[in-house]
Amino acid sequence: MASPVVVVVLADDLIWSTRLASQLRAAGAEPFSARDAAGVGRAPVGTRRAIVDLTGRAYDGVAAVAAARAAGLRVLAVGQHDDLARRKAALAAGADRVFAYQKLFEDGPATLTRWLAGDFDGANAPSAHEDQPEDERA
Repeated sequence: MASPVVVVVLADDLIWSTRLASQLRAAGAEPFSARDAAGVGRAPVGTRRAIVDLTGRAYDGVAAVAAARAAGLRVLAVGQHDDLARRKAALAAGADRVFAYQKLFEDGPATLTRWLAGDFDGANAPSAHEDQPEDERA
């Protein structure tokens, strides 16, 4: 039996961190919680993925995306649906996708299962409408 994929969850909001961890477990992954950017470096050896909450207060979310990518992690970011500038900055920093909180609240396990399966790897630009604000849709 293969070990579950370990995913760093960088979120300093306890409720959102707990929700993401629960959704990752439902998707078959094992979450590793980090409350600040230094916590990402304490993830178990072999960790290859991270979810970054862009609105963290204890860290700069976009810088955390860039640092996680520089460390070789695939990154999924989550943030406010109407914060277009931060969402675009996270994509430019290397996030595979940036989802609104509402998307992961409504469809978290299914979306995370797709991400863990590699559906978004290397995308580094959203192609599906579900993760883009109204003014960013093609």
